[in-house]
Amino acid sequence: MQTILGANGQIGEELARELKRNYTSDIRIVSRKAAKVNDTDTVFSADLSDREKAIEAVKGSEVAYFTLGLPMDTELWEKQFLLILKNVIDACIINKTKLVFFDNTYMYPQNSQILTEQTQFSPVGRKGKIREKMANMLLKEMEAGTIEAVICRAPEFYGPGKTQSITNSLIFNAIKEDKKLKVPLREDKIRSLIWTPDASRATALIGNTPDAFGQTWHLPVDHHKLTYQEFIALASQVYGQEFRYSVIPKFAFKIGALFNKNAKELQELLPRYEYDNIFDDSKFRKRFPEFQVTTYRQGIEQIKKEQKK
Repeated sequence: MQTILGANGQIGEELARELKRNYTSDIRIVSRKAAKVNDTDTVFSADLSDREKAIEAVKGSEVAYFTLGLPMDTELWEKQFLLILKNVIDACIINKTKLVFFDNTYMYPQNSQILTEQTQFSPVGRKGKIREKMANMLLKEMEAGTIEAVICRAPEFYGPGKTQSITNSLIFNAIKEDKKLKVPLREDKIRSLIWTPDASRATALIGNTPDAFGQTWHLPVDHHKLTYQEFIALASQVYGQEFRYSVIPKFAFKIGALFNKNAKELQELLPRYEYDNIFDDSKFRKRFPEFQVTTYRQGIEQIKKEQKK
């Protein structure tokens, strides 16, 4: 059996579909209010901040995938995330279950440095520091040999369905609502964006590749590196209309943070938009050369199709 912890977000749902499609029908869905993704799934509703519930959630699993997300609330992250991950690690050790940890890039430097699996952590802000502590917690156990685990790291999302990201919010939601598109800070800097179904497919592949464990993997992105300006121009081609956009300056975010909690939570992530963001996935591409990455054009076409339903 393979278990998905935090299974009812975009990554977890796509992961459940991919596991069923290509690996196993014996899938357990775990979240606070668990719901089936596939007809054959079993469900287990649990608060993973409860250690005993975490142990029970993982019991009998060959592989557990940690795809759990929390709302963009720094205080909640500080109270919950480390505790939850500690409980999950303990549960996997007790149950002799492999752990696949789905991670983000918040702990990386927010500058123009090319990001590889060897990039030293240098978090900006409290959320970045929490993600650094989470990754280091797992890496320590991996290095000690107490758990068989793997880290799958993804850059910023864009994608269909429930995908939540700055790109989806400021570009694709604006298109759907026929509003002017917005870009944070700079339109002329390269962005590395991962198509959420690709992130889930790659995570499932790694989770079912025994020799991939014990390592960190950068998940695959379209190797055609685009700025937001170029990304919006491509979207204009796909949709057959010219999209206008404005660049939101830093001071506007600072003013917004005084009145809007979401804008406040976004502050520590903004520096990355001032620089080229180049996410190196060459390790994955070399190991899994047959993996078909969704191009930006293909992704935008799928979003357009979904929006017209």
